[in-house]
Amino acid sequence: MDTITRRRFLLASGVAGAAALAAGATAYTLDDILATSGDRDEASKTLVLVTLYGGNDGLNTVIPYADPAYHAARPGMNYDPGAILRLDEEFGFNPGLTGLHRLYQEQRLAVVHGVGYPRPNRSHFQSMDIWQTAQPDRPGTTGWLGRWLDSVGSDPRLAVSFEPALPPLLAGATSAGATVPGGELALPGGVTTAMLGQLARSEPGASPALARAAACFADLTRVQDMMRQLDEGLGEDETDDGEPPAATATGGAATSLDQQLALVARCIEGGAATRVYSVSLGGFDLHADGKESQQDLLARLDEPLAAFADRMAGKGVVTAVYSEFGRRVRANASDGTDHGTASHVFLLGDGVRGGRYGEPPSLIDLDDGDLKHTVDFRDVYATLLAEVLGSDPARSLDGWTGRLDGIFD
Repeated sequence: MDTITRRRFLLASGVAGAAALAAGATAYTLDDILATSGDRDEASKTLVLVTLYGGNDGLNTVIPYADPAYHAARPGMNYDPGAILRLDEEFGFNPGLTGLHRLYQEQRLAVVHGVGYPRPNRSHFQSMDIWQTAQPDRPGTTGWLGRWLDSVGSDPRLAVSFEPALPPLLAGATSAGATVPGGELALPGGVTTAMLGQLARSEPGASPALARAAACFADLTRVQDMMRQLDEGLGEDETDDGEPPAATATGGAATSLDQQLALVARCIEGGAATRVYSVSLGGFDLHADGKESQQDLLARLDEPLAAFADRMAGKGVVTAVYSEFGRRVRANASDGTDHGTASHVFLLGDGVRGGRYGEPPSLIDLDDGDLKHTVDFRDVYATLLAEVLGSDPARSLDGWTGRLDGIFD
């Protein structure tokens, strides 16, 4: 079985991207991550990245309720001022964000307005590639946190994803993060367990690339045991609410966000050496009847995220929440919204100064019906690299030197 065939199988199975495979990405168990306990500098901080797949509607998340242009653009799906959770006299949170509203009032959550990049792309996959590689002009094959991993060591457990596949953002040029996937292992049609075992055998004299591919298949045979381990490890208060997985064609983990964050919390409390965790929630591509559906999804983000923030208080954890783009300002004829551009990023955790940052984009001075970004997402990344990971941002961001001012103590 040649390397190309193995690679195609991995891509079809959703286990690892080509860049991660080339860098040597592999699957780990929870015990593998916890085994690094004691290897961590106690003064180091932890970054948790929450990806909202599908393009979350920023205007109905942080709502400009005092702006007449908002109400005029969305007559069938705007929020009345009395229904929102007010932040101040201009903006309020979606009613589904009660926990994050509390954190904002406690000055523990920062809202960064107007985050985007030049010449925005409205394709889910291309825009997510841009966000995860931090290369707007020409997305490469390495992620911005994968390049950070290249600079700090080769142990994949320094950057861990609890998603079904290692996201491109954790794939570097010479190393890649670890994935502890959730959900079920679904084999492509016609592929049997016996065939999987054959793929996992490394042949004598095989090239390093072929041997790495075989190792990935050996890891696949452990995935079912991994899933049982994760399910058994969750306590009653950490289990899913019975809702179906939130993943869609535009991404999102197979396990629920509360399960993912519960595992992150366990690793942090267990002293794991991991500095970066990646989790996700999908389903935000709401082209029709978007108001109620988005509010439900935001509630599924809000409850576990607020609980996680409370549990991690004082442990040096910073969480960032983003999506590949926002939505267009004007609602469509189906009371939904189509692919847009700039949106908000949430930052919360130790050292974060709560409040609103960045200039809110104008709702009338638009770029072909879309918001003009006022903050480059590389400014956000650079600030996280410097303030949370203690790294020189220019090394991971192709020389980028911008920062967000005043958002960290």
